[in-house]
Amino acid sequence: MKKYSYELEIAANQESEAETKIKALTVLASKLSAPELEKLAHIVKHDPVKTAMAKSALGV
Repeated sequence: MKKYSYELEIAANQESEAETKIKALTVLASKLSAPELEKLAHIVKHDPVKTAMAKSALGV
């Protein structure tokens, strides 16, 4: 599989928070397919009930 590089900006209160977000996104991108990530993003953006349930299950 090819690798692609992108320059992006992450909103965060501190640089350490931004680095944590990037690391987490990298893991998600490596473990989920593009359609799975797209569906996850859609749910987070448009389905607050499922998002709240997922956060509760994660303990956050």
